Amino acid sequence: MAELGRAIKRVVVGPAMRSDKLGETLLPKRLALPIFASDALSSVAYAPDEIFLTLALAGGAMATTHSWQIGLGVVFVMVVVVLSYRQNVHAYPSGGGDYEVATENLGPWAGLGVASALLVDYVLTVAVSISSGVQNATAAIPALDGHEMPVAVMLIVLLTAMNLRGVRESGKAFAVPVYAFMVAIIGMALFGLFRDLTGTLPPAESAKFTLLPEPGYEGLVGLAFVFLMLRAFSSGCAALTGVEAISNGVPAFRKPKSANAATTLLLMGTISVTMLMSIIYLAIRTGVKYAESPGEQLLLDGHHVGAGYVQHTIIGQLALAVFDGFPTGVMLVSTVTGVILILAANTAFNGFPVLGSILARDGYLPRQLHNRGDRLAYSNGILILAAAAVVLVVIFDAEVTKLIQLYIVGVFVSFTLSQIGMIRHWNRLLRTEAAPAERRRHRTSRAINYVGATMSGSVLVIVLITKFAAGAKYAILAMAVLFVLMKAIHRHYDRVSAELMVPEDDTTEGRLPSRVHAIVLVSKIHKPTLRALAYARAARPSTLEAITVAVDPQDGERLQEEWLRRGIPVPLKVLDSPYREITRPVVSYVASVRRTSPRDLVMVFVPEYVLGRWWESILHNQSAFRIKSRLLFMPGVMMTSVPYQLRSSDVVRDELRAETAAGDRGRGAVVSHDGASAPDSLSGDVTERSTS
Repeated sequence: MAELGRAIKRVVVGPAMRSDKLGETLLPKRLALPIFASDALSSVAYAPDEIFLTLALAGGAMATTHSWQIGLGVVFVMVVVVLSYRQNVHAYPSGGGDYEVATENLGPWAGLGVASALLVDYVLTVAVSISSGVQNATAAIPALDGHEMPVAVMLIVLLTAMNLRGVRESGKAFAVPVYAFMVAIIGMALFGLFRDLTGTLPPAESAKFTLLPEPGYEGLVGLAFVFLMLRAFSSGCAALTGVEAISNGVPAFRKPKSANAATTLLLMGTISVTMLMSIIYLAIRTGVKYAESPGEQLLLDGHHVGAGYVQHTIIGQLALAVFDGFPTGVMLVSTVTGVILILAANTAFNGFPVLGSILARDGYLPRQLHNRGDRLAYSNGILILAAAAVVLVVIFDAEVTKLIQLYIVGVFVSFTLSQIGMIRHWNRLLRTEAAPAERRRHRTSRAINYVGATMSGSVLVIVLITKFAAGAKYAILAMAVLFVLMKAIHRHYDRVSAELMVPEDDTTEGRLPSRVHAIVLVSKIHKPTLRALAYARAARPSTLEAITVAVDPQDGERLQEEWLRRGIPVPLKVLDSPYREITRPVVSYVASVRRTSPRDLVMVFVPEYVLGRWWESILHNQSAFRIKSRLLFMPGVMMTSVPYQLRSSDVVRDELRAETAAGDRGRGAVVSHDGASAPDSLSGDVTERSTS
């Protein structure tokens, strides 16, 4: 069974990699772009939809007249954020990203707030992207209808397996569809622009409809109009999700790391802006109508289109218009759009584990998250991210409309605090920099961050106002819980570290004990007992004795008689247990030894079977385990397990030898159970009879 499990692991994950091969996993820019930018690029598939949906609340020509203004606002924020993060990757190339910037410049509480926001956002990225991709696929594959949740879970498992194989391997697998999406959208935009300039661009399928406003949104003016524009702007800012991923993933780049990360950021921003504005431009030119409730808001010849009308996404409508008469083009755009939405989750699979590793290094998360797996990826972080995303998908039944309300908050919390942190960073440098050229550069950088902090802070406020009641409150609650949890973990690590620290002039912990009092636990005279006695004698303790607990006095007497008959050169003490307890008399006796000689070290030798089959542990007594778990809390007492390998353990031992010979780094499968070698009769209120 163990061999089968290792074989399956090798098929899924691949052969283990040596630590000195880490350099081979580093990414060139051509792979880093699809890995770290897939989330930001994929947002182009739904950000225009969110803008048009919000503006459609007011009906009429609102989307046509104002969507380009909203788009330009989003582009402006995108440019500022990308420029700012290009500075981040140069100033903080260690991979801490927003967390490191906020911690160093604003303090650990701000850094922890950023980390909490990013961790929640990464989980939501996986859940939203996968669910959105499945819902898009449902339109093309009707058989998936009603089964979105299990399909989404299976896709998360698939992505997890791909990422467990390593960052470079996942990048190679995902590069083709990400580049195909870029080519398809930009190609559609160029062809659509050509057809528009030549007067051959047909209207969208929804251009013939009349768009009615939602009740309560008729004739918006003044503050109500401004609020709607701000709400549309905040929805469009979904296009900025994933921008921070490159800043957090700088260590994964090839050298020069910062320069390559900055170039990748510039490429990602340029491509995203180009695709976003191209889609908005074509949507306006083709007269796209996109409504929250199409059956009620869209009219044809004065009649509602009804619930039977199927409203395609904006990209879907544009593909049908631009590639009119060319179904292959329509199919290509639809397919790669659905795929990119699923692969957008891969950005989180690269960002979450790295951030988790840094937080673990700093003592805010369990240390295990800092360890790399067989393929030099942070496997524990990948698995935790996948598990959390699966829970969200199951709870919300893979419904994007519910999940999307939790989204965006986290990323703009990190954006805002990062920008403020970078302002303080430049202020600190300006206080010590004397060179005029450097001072001018620092002032320019600070100005960019001032604008970025203002813009991202404003968006954060708008998002909180417009989405709090709709679901953002749950994301904020999750951030708060994570914040408190990580503070508690950090306090624990600090407390343990302080407790274990040895002062320079303190030699108490390393001082030799006055004497060693060795005790061997005995249940019966058999091979494990004799081996434990031999090992205890070889340790040459100051005092050596064997103890057993007899529930039945006659059993104790028979054991004493056999002990004397065999001439075992170690005194045996029999502890009576009238209440048939096993653990208490041993613990009480050891405690009495400690009270008698507090400076002595008490060493308890525990014979144990080593079993090869999991079910064998059910058939053997667990007395030794209970005794050891109690003695662990007694100062001045050490326990030594003396293993005795039964024949059933041979198979496991042979497997381990073969695994070691093959150079497999996998952990062994030996299962050591405290069992029949433990005293079968060791118990309660203590009276002693001594046999020398």
